Amino acid sequence: MNMTIEQAGLMLADPLAYADEPRLHEGLTLLRREAPVHLVEAPEYTPFYAVTRHADIMRVERDNALWLSAPRPVLGKKAFEEHARQQAAQGVQLKTLVHMDDPDHRVVRAIGADWFRPKAMRAMESRIQELARRYVDRMADYGGECDFATQVAVHYPLYVILSLLGLPESDFPRMLKLTQELFGGADAETRRGDTAEDQFAVLLDFFAYFQQLTAARRAHPTEDLASAIANAQVDGKPLNDVETASYYVIIASAGHDTTSSTVAGGLHALIEHPDQLARLREDPGLLPLAVDEMIRWVTPVKEFMRTASADTTLNGVDIRAGESVLLSYPSANRDEEVFADPFTFDAGRDPNRHLAFGFGVHYCLGAALARMELKALFAELLPRLESVELAGRPEWTATTFVGGIKHLPIRYKLRR
Repeated sequence: MNMTIEQAGLMLADPLAYADEPRLHEGLTLLRREAPVHLVEAPEYTPFYAVTRHADIMRVERDNALWLSAPRPVLGKKAFEEHARQQAAQGVQLKTLVHMDDPDHRVVRAIGADWFRPKAMRAMESRIQELARRYVDRMADYGGECDFATQVAVHYPLYVILSLLGLPESDFPRMLKLTQELFGGADAETRRGDTAEDQFAVLLDFFAYFQQLTAARRAHPTEDLASAIANAQVDGKPLNDVETASYYVIIASAGHDTTSSTVAGGLHALIEHPDQLARLREDPGLLPLAVDEMIRWVTPVKEFMRTASADTTLNGVDIRAGESVLLSYPSANRDEEVFADPFTFDAGRDPNRHLAFGFGVHYCLGAALARMELKALFAELLPRLESVELAGRPEWTATTFVGGIKHLPIRYKLRR
């Protein structure tokens, strides 16, 4: 059945569409070709324009004075947005780097920036390699069959990011559950409930945990990122409880869930493209390029929203002040104008101008860490992997924001 432009646009507001990647990409290809800036009027959502071409998304990302994150940084139903406004009026609102614009964004981003610079990454490298070895050893212990997504991919990056924060290992399961509930609010397997109130209850649980952490790190500072956040000051004043909790939430959740999706999706890509797996094993020097190709291929962050601060035109479409656009990163990363054979997984793709980390002032703070984690895990896994195949059907998360493969049953032979 042929898809109409309207049907393709509506897919961007349908979490289940992201669990059916061939169908999703069919719709995105149609939009890029026929309606690259397309008005979507989906039930239960405030209308928005879907932006699907790489060049147009770059244009928006470059002009952060015209295109603002506030008040609608990610796609949400009207009921969710209204509940958020009510919570904000009571002083309970998630306000992360994703939600902010300059000058606040620049100042608050600087608090954690040093922890993700090359010098800090080099200091973490041996620890990350140790963790990668631990999780590949764990695969060996599973006896040749496992759900790679749930037994390896979700745990390894969570361990890295929570170690960076300095959280006790006993709290990791709680953080994993909260993260999955936060990003999996549209997925029947992971969500806490169906309502906006249920989703905000997850945030409140995050806030309660991190308020206790802030108090502890202010009373007894330690050498970790949690202490840096707890004791940071802006204009001579410490961050308030909501600001510190918001900072922790974005580091703990975005720093984990996006990477776990790419770990699982990266292995799936190699299973589906055995020629590229063989190529990588023969030439391990290609791994840095392969990691970026995994990131392009998976694109774990599906969208961010921007709102026009003034009347403007984007690719010939007039957009009024106050109207919003959805930046479709999976579409940008398959744009035929930018990528040769965009639907081919190429472990040696170079150049690779993917937008999976965004662009401009909101470029992902943890991009270098994500690349290091992926490189370390596959550098450990590939030399030991004698064979690997699917042992069942992969399943993708139903989401409109962050996600990827949630179940990847595999069968394999691994050298110890």
